Amino acid sequence: MKRTAVINVVGLTESLLGPHLPRITAFAQRGAQATIRPAFPAVTCTAQADYLTGVAPARHGIVGNGWYHRELAEVQFWKQSDRLVGARKLWDELRGRDRRFTCAKLFWWFNMYSTADFAITPRPLYPADGRKVFDIYTWPFSLRPEIKADLGEFPFAAFWGPAAGRRSPQGAPDAASRWIAQSARWIEDRHQPTLSLIYLPHLDYNLQRFGPRLTAPAAGARSAAEAKAESVSPPRAGGGDLNPAILPDLQAIDAIVGDLLDFFLKRAVRVVLLSEYGLTPVRRPVHLNRIFRREGWLAIKEELGREILDGGASRAFAVADHQVAHIYLNDPSLASTVRSLLERQTGIEAILGPAEKTAAGLDHPRAGDLIAVAAEDAWFTYYYWLDDAVAPDFARTVDIHRKPGYDPVELFLDPARRFIQGRIAWRLLQKKLGFRMLMDVVPLDAGLVQGSHGRRPAHPADWPVLISSEAALLPERQMDSTAVYSILRRHVLDSDERVG
Repeated sequence: MKRTAVINVVGLTESLLGPHLPRITAFAQRGAQATIRPAFPAVTCTAQADYLTGVAPARHGIVGNGWYHRELAEVQFWKQSDRLVGARKLWDELRGRDRRFTCAKLFWWFNMYSTADFAITPRPLYPADGRKVFDIYTWPFSLRPEIKADLGEFPFAAFWGPAAGRRSPQGAPDAASRWIAQSARWIEDRHQPTLSLIYLPHLDYNLQRFGPRLTAPAAGARSAAEAKAESVSPPRAGGGDLNPAILPDLQAIDAIVGDLLDFFLKRAVRVVLLSEYGLTPVRRPVHLNRIFRREGWLAIKEELGREILDGGASRAFAVADHQVAHIYLNDPSLASTVRSLLERQTGIEAILGPAEKTAAGLDHPRAGDLIAVAAEDAWFTYYYWLDDAVAPDFARTVDIHRKPGYDPVELFLDPARRFIQGRIAWRLLQKKLGFRMLMDVVPLDAGLVQGSHGRRPAHPADWPVLISSEAALLPERQMDSTAVYSILRRHVLDSDERVG
């Protein structure tokens, strides 16, 4: 077996390669590059499950970053147990071929209770007094105190939320990805795993905040001539120049990845760079649950003067996940009515019913009864309240587990609040003194978000990429997301044992 490092550079696409990513681009030119037809939905958990099992969500069951658990009547996002993934993992197959094989899984998702040999993942502590203490989970448990003694505390606030991708008292804009890269070197120095899986999220933050390009293309803007030219020419980006606001992020991730490339290649470790999805510009949020509420299908209960969505009591509701939303029907008789209503809404490109879900590889009990796909310049919010004054208290906080849907607005500080930094300092002081507090600094303006993903972008240059140091091991120039499994397996196996 050949030792291999797989570096997951979130958001990396062909449209970003070039002078602003000089070391990554040079690596691609020395080796081989392919585009990946995105997983569906093109979100972190689904894409990673596709890559590491080689099968679609209909089999592995990861239908998004979260879903409605029908038996619990609860929406749950970002769960960590690897046992949610219902198919064999790449490292299990490879270990079956050679008992000496080891795998390090560093910040990839579903990173608890897996059979990987080494694991590090973000995991806060939740004491009984209501506090949330930032920390990590490791396997073996002994890794946690050892790596924190050497690298310091993981900069959790820079991993997600208003401080992610921005200079703040919590650290440099790239603090989280830099710490993860250091952890990969730390693991390599001590354990030399056969397969290292490394997750670097830095690009994701400002690509969502600002968008990859200056403007979002209008739906259907391509002419017939442009479409024909794309069929015979190399793929290109979806129009427009790179947004200058993301250039520092490109430079930062290029430095982090470039140093990792040098580190692993000097140790004769094969390297694969890949990404999970490409982001495209968006300009309009779509509030599906507000549409359903006006039809009388949502069940809303008042708790302490705030409105809470009760999915279990609702006739129909949406679980929004970027540009894809799962529509759950507790009243199946509404199916045709809901579909007809959504098909008339602007900002929605398609509604998938049972037949379309099967064709998309998403026919799984966890999936919605219907699935909405946004237009390329649109994305779906989880918002369901009609008056911000009664929005739930968690709406203005970073709370990825309590919200019944994904919320990229958590990347922003509320521009309408004066002296916001002072408010943050006061909240942190309250926390330090042991008082209960609410870090209510997130706005409720979905129009702030300028980049999204989840659907398949119109232009292949906005699809995820796979770049290998071993040109002979990447004969394909375009592949399905489930084919990444065999490419990674091929890199670890000796060349005379290539499979698929």
